[in-house]
Amino acid sequence: MPRPVDHARYSDPATLDFYDIEAPDYVASGKGGVSRWLDDFIRALPEGARVLELGCGGGRDAEAMLLHGFDVHPTDGSPAMAAKAEERLGRPVTTMRFDELSEISAYDAVWASASLLHVPLPRLNDVLKLVFAALKPGGLHFASYKGGGIPGRDILGRYFNYPDRRTLIDAYAASGPWELVSVVDYIGGGYEGGQGPWIAITVRRPQA
Repeated sequence: MPRPVDHARYSDPATLDFYDIEAPDYVASGKGGVSRWLDDFIRALPEGARVLELGCGGGRDAEAMLLHGFDVHPTDGSPAMAAKAEERLGRPVTTMRFDELSEISAYDAVWASASLLHVPLPRLNDVLKLVFAALKPGGLHFASYKGGGIPGRDILGRYFNYPDRRTLIDAYAASGPWELVSVVDYIGGGYEGGQGPWIAITVRRPQA
């Protein structure tokens, strides 16, 4: 039985436990390619951009960004997942929860594909404030979330914040003066199988 969600936390212990236990199988299941949104993100970045990845998983997206010449800082909240990413990348991967992000104006971009969707919804604004602060003026941020509108656990016991489009836009608006670049609703899959609603959001920290 999964532990109840403690909304006072910035991460869900049961979800982190899942990734620690399932890291080998999870990474092995994801060899099909990088995120569908990564090419557009890469094209929007300056040459040699310094990129923070939140929730790097097995390191596929980080590897692709490194091959494009970016200065990538991959991180994951699960020590086992970070270790798997290190194996793939041949470089250190930081074990870091989202609420441990403390850098200021340090990155040209923050990539968070299918990772911030695990932040308990009442805490998402706080985490997004940290992302905003970590970006340089003009810095770009991408994140993808499973949609649905009702936070809860999937059949594997993982917590998802499952925002709808309006809730997600409001969360970003409450966390800083973001410039909204795009919000896209789409249908996608997941480790648990099946298809469902997703939301991809791209925002930018203003230049001034």
